[in-house]
Amino acid sequence: MAVKKTPAQKKDGPNRELRITLVRSLIGYPQRQRDTVRGLGLRKINSQVVRPDRPEIRGMIARVSHLLKVEVVEK
Repeated sequence: MAVKKTPAQKKDGPNRELRITLVRSLIGYPQRQRDTVRGLGLRKINSQVVRPDRPEIRGMIARVSHLLKVEVVEK
């Protein structure tokens, strides 16, 4: 039987963040990929954002990994 984690237990995980940089232009890519990059908070080439290392963010990165550079940052 699987044990569900409460919100307090989820916060006890690793305190990692991801520094995400847009390294390629969005010109010529489908609108869905453009929307994913915008959802990450990136607008221009070489713009950077820091996001928590969460499954939702990792999934977005996986969709557009060919456009991004990702670095793990410890808090």
